[in-house]
Amino acid sequence: MKTVITYGSFDLLHRGHIRLLERAKALGDYLIVGVTSEDFDRSRGKINVQQSLTERVDAIRETGLADRVIVEEYVGQKIDDIRRYDVDIFAIGSDWKGKFDYLNEYCHVVYLDRTKGISSTQLRTKDRTVQMGLAGGGKPVALTKYWKECDFVNGAEVSAIWSQDEGVRIEAAKEDVPLVNSFDALLNNCDAVYISSHPDDHYEQVKKALENGKHVICESPIAETRAQCRELFELADQKGLVLSEALKTAYATAYDRLMLLIKSGRIGRVVSIDSTCTSLREQIYDPDKRNARYWNSITTWGPTAMLPVFQILGTDYEDLSMDTMYVDEESRFDGFTRLSFRYKGAVATVKVGLGAKSEGELVISGTQGYVYVPAPWWKTDYYEMRFEDQAKNKRYFYQLDGEGIRYELVDFVKSISGGKKNFYVDRSVSEEIAGVMEAYYAGKNVTVLG
Repeated sequence: MKTVITYGSFDLLHRGHIRLLERAKALGDYLIVGVTSEDFDRSRGKINVQQSLTERVDAIRETGLADRVIVEEYVGQKIDDIRRYDVDIFAIGSDWKGKFDYLNEYCHVVYLDRTKGISSTQLRTKDRTVQMGLAGGGKPVALTKYWKECDFVNGAEVSAIWSQDEGVRIEAAKEDVPLVNSFDALLNNCDAVYISSHPDDHYEQVKKALENGKHVICESPIAETRAQCRELFELADQKGLVLSEALKTAYATAYDRLMLLIKSGRIGRVVSIDSTCTSLREQIYDPDKRNARYWNSITTWGPTAMLPVFQILGTDYEDLSMDTMYVDEESRFDGFTRLSFRYKGAVATVKVGLGAKSEGELVISGTQGYVYVPAPWWKTDYYEMRFEDQAKNKRYFYQLDGEGIRYELVDFVKSISGGKKNFYVDRSVSEEIAGVMEAYYAGKNVTVLG
C-alpha cells in the first residue's frame, strides 16, 4: 500500500483545496491530511485564518477524500509524521516548490499545480476589506506600529491617517500613506477607526465615530469615567458596530494560554497578583509645554497592568487605595503610582511609572503554586509555572509577532465581518479600567507621595 501525506490550513475550503486533495489521493492508496493548528499557523505568519481548527478538520473529513486527518502543531512534525506513518509520498501545492525538497531524504516529494483563480486569501479578502482610518498622535509610536501591522492582516487596509504629531506625518508622507487634516475628514475616508489620541479626547472621538457608523478600536482607557464607557458600548450595540479596547497584551498567545491555565486551577486559588509596568524616560513631562498633553503614568501603563488583575480576580473588589508621585499636581501627571486592590480572599498590587524604574514582571500567587512572567511581561512570550516540588515546574514558550497588535487587528476585522463577540477584553474590564481612572482624577482614596 502506498501512503501519501499532505498539509495545509484548509481555511474556507474551496474547489482549489478539493482539487489538490483529489490529485494527492490519486498518487497512492491511502491519504493522510495534516491540518495546521492556529498556533502553528501563527508561527508561520498566517494569522488571519477565519475558521477554527475543529471547523477545518470537519470540512476535510466531509470531503471523504482523507483516510486519516491529523493536526500539525510544531516545527519538524512533517518528518516525525513521515516516519510514524511510513509515508511514501509527500504532496504539496506548487506555490511551495523547492521549500520541501529536504523531505526527499525521507520520501518522494511531489509539487502539485494549484487551481488557478482561487485561493483562501482571495476568499478572506473578497468584499471583506476593512478600510482603516488611524487617528491621534498622543501615542505616535503606537499609531505608527498599527499602520505597519495592517500590512500583515488580510482584510485590513489603511485608507487614511490623521495625526497632529509631526513625526508621524513625516513618516506617513515617506510611506505614501494618505493624510487628512481633521478627524471629520478621517471618518469620511474609512469603515473603521483606530484611536490613539490623548485620553481626554477618547470619549468624544469614539462617540462621534460610532454616531457616524464607524467601527472603533481605541487605545485604553476608552473613556475616563465608568458611565461614559458604558454609554459608548451601549451606543455601539444600538448601531450594530464593533467597539474594541486596544490592549494588545490580551491578544498574545502566551498571555491567553496563561489565563486559561490560571482559570483551570493549576496553581490553586489565586490569593495575590503583583503586576509592574514601568518605562523610564529622560523627559516625561515639560511644565512649559502643557498643551502637548502627555500621557501620564496611570493612563500609559495602568490599563495593561490592571488587565490580569481584573481578568483573574474580577472587578468586584472591596477596596482600592492609590499612592501617587506627581510630576505636576495640577494636571494629575504622575511619574509613579501604586494601586492596591483588596478582594474577598485575595489582594493585588499594581505599580506603574514613567518617572521610576522597576522590574516589569508579573507574579500570580496561588494556594498550590505560582506563575512568574519575566520583564517585560506585557510582551508575553514565555512564562513559568512553579511549585513547592520543583520537579513539577514547567516552562511555556509561544511566539509573539507584532507585540500582539496584528492578532488584535485580526480579531477586530473578524468581529466586523462575522459579528463575533470579543472574548479577549470583556466590556466589564473596560468599564472598570475607566472607573479606576475616574477615581484617580477625582482624588478618591489617593495619597500623594511627598
